[in-house]
Amino acid sequence: MGPRGGVNFPRGVKDALQAAEHLRKFDFVDKKRIALAGYSWGAMDGVLASRKPWGTTLSSGERFAAVVSFYPGCFTIRPPTGAPYEIVNTDIDQPLLVLMGEKDSETPPAECVPKLEAARAAGAPVEWHVYPGLTHCWDCENLNGFSKVDFRGSQVVYRYDRSATEDSARRMFDFLQRTLNARP
Repeated sequence: MGPRGGVNFPRGVKDALQAAEHLRKFDFVDKKRIALAGYSWGAMDGVLASRKPWGTTLSSGERFAAVVSFYPGCFTIRPPTGAPYEIVNTDIDQPLLVLMGEKDSETPPAECVPKLEAARAAGAPVEWHVYPGLTHCWDCENLNGFSKVDFRGSQVVYRYDRSATEDSARRMFDFLQRTLNARP
């Protein structure tokens, strides 16, 4: 899988940071408490935005106060030009919550958890939860039963789970309330 229409991960991170910058123009927005919730590709953009080098290089101002990433891929990106890079690294410096499904073969948690553990051991403000038995896109009711071949060539089927969808929303809002209320 490669960039489509010129949109690659650096562009996605920059777009998200520019959206936050736009929100800061409104008087009704608390400029210090803007968070990002991303899903799959957007979740990977969120993880990258929570990393200091990415966030400071691609942001023209403040970054996200916190990020919640639903079922991100945590693999190595190998662009056609330039050096390969990791989605998850130990340089995460913004609060990050990662939610994953155990049976997700598209973005397997087995690729994420060791990297998240290393980041936390290095002092990164990361948390995660792996839902037993869940697939990629467990919160996509409209895609329940959807089947496709993923970028790795594996057959994947999405299974909606109402209970996990409700729990993941609760975890996201609890995390955001805790981390955003801790900010000055």
